[in-house]
Amino acid sequence: MTRELIAILDFGSQYGQLIARRVRELNVYSRICAAHTPADELAQMPLKGIILSGGPASVYQPGAPRCDEQIFDLDVPILGICYGMQLGCQILGAEIAPAQNREYGRASLNVIDKSDLFAHLSDEMLVWASHGDQVGKLGDDFAKIAQTKTCPYAAVRHKTKRFFGVQFHPEVSHTPKGREILKNFLYDICGCAGDWKMSDFVAETVANIRKQVGDAKVICGLSGGVDSSVVAALLHEAVGDQLVCILVDNGLLRKNERESIVSTFRDHFHIDLRVVDWSKQFLAHLAGVTDPQQKRRIIGAEFIEAFKSEAKKIANARFLAQGTLYPDVIESGSMSRASLPACVEGVPPSNRGQDARDTGAPVTYAKAANIKLHHNVGGLPAELGFELVEPLRDLFKDEVRVVGEYLGLPEDIVWRHPFPGPGLAVRIVGEITPQRLEVLRAADEILIDEIKAAGLYRRISQALAILLPVSTVGVMGDERSYESVIALRAVETTDFMTADFSHIPYEVLSLISSRIINEIRGVNRVVYDISSKPPATIEWE
Repeated sequence: MTRELIAILDFGSQYGQLIARRVRELNVYSRICAAHTPADELAQMPLKGIILSGGPASVYQPGAPRCDEQIFDLDVPILGICYGMQLGCQILGAEIAPAQNREYGRASLNVIDKSDLFAHLSDEMLVWASHGDQVGKLGDDFAKIAQTKTCPYAAVRHKTKRFFGVQFHPEVSHTPKGREILKNFLYDICGCAGDWKMSDFVAETVANIRKQVGDAKVICGLSGGVDSSVVAALLHEAVGDQLVCILVDNGLLRKNERESIVSTFRDHFHIDLRVVDWSKQFLAHLAGVTDPQQKRRIIGAEFIEAFKSEAKKIANARFLAQGTLYPDVIESGSMSRASLPACVEGVPPSNRGQDARDTGAPVTYAKAANIKLHHNVGGLPAELGFELVEPLRDLFKDEVRVVGEYLGLPEDIVWRHPFPGPGLAVRIVGEITPQRLEVLRAADEILIDEIKAAGLYRRISQALAILLPVSTVGVMGDERSYESVIALRAVETTDFMTADFSHIPYEVLSLISSRIINEIRGVNRVVYDISSKPPATIEWE
């Protein structure tokens, strides 16, 4: 299937992935490309339009990221957002300078021209701004189409080129009409048909898997999480009995998790599922270890050993399936020219541009750390000579859930909260022992049961219990106790890059706390984590 495509050239924006998500939510396929992607590469794609993202640099600084100026001759519409607007305007003849009054946060936009980008919208609207630079002199080749109190050229259109620029972020929820602005660009200006559908994606992916795999066996590491479960379901749809799933029981799973995975995939979907009980080896190597990174290294190494022990028993196994998602591809810097025009690369840092400036967000252009070793089966493809199958590498997490629903996976798997690759090991602060694991399993079960009973599970993005390495004094049964503390954490987020703590009703928190203290021996105190991300992370380790 040939999809229509919106290419997003990334200039280091903290909202780059969000732009891609918003475009896809409007049923148009999008891809994030490096800022310097050559125009001739873009021309080879089914391109309907280009979006230039924001970024934390200033366009007039030496070393600031640039795009190939030939993209403005491709005869496709281009939308520049913040830095993208400034860069496009500069290339096409306008002047960019530091603003006398910088804009951060909500601003009132006055729309002057509603013929295209702002069609069907009101004359005044709230937008979210984050910039210290702006267009100083626009020139005769541009038309001003919107302004704010402190930004005279808040939106512009070039008179002869198909370029539009906005000095605010339509992709964020703080711009209430941002979706409509993007929709106008995609449908009215670019002429998109909106044919990005999950049913088409599944059919195309199944056909591609069959072509890639042939008659060979495919191994899938199954954890029971959303990503690996959807990969398994897709592969089973594509190659049936050629799929063999391996579940490694590391002794760090949630209560009854192993049994639930076996019931779903072996009994319901009739998938060949092999269970490797490696729990003794994991716990033996983790004994006495308290450093979180050391825990992760040990778990990653043992996972590979456990996986290899079973994989070697499978004849004609040439392929290894992984639940790599599109954010993984972007952040790992593993995008190849075969799958994307160019990888996202960095430029010299600056703190005088926009987007992240003065917001407390770190200004960086370097690619993020690679995917964790234990999370995506690490070096196994090279060690065992496997070829990779990554059917979800073009999708975001919410799109993966849609695929899972389409394939008929149970709701409790499709909508399961994220669970870390190292399991409960990184939710036990300090030493891991069988006794402490049992305490945390019981607390975790109570937390999840009660938020489900209260109808909160789908509203909350991730909920977890953490066992702390401290004991506190209490009174239980008229006697002094000195027992463990359980911390509860629940957050709401759309992208897991930022998150707010969930405002769980006090009566629900009270019930959870009461059950944990009364039902779990060795716990006498429960606390609730009300930190946001940033500065805190979602997991504690």
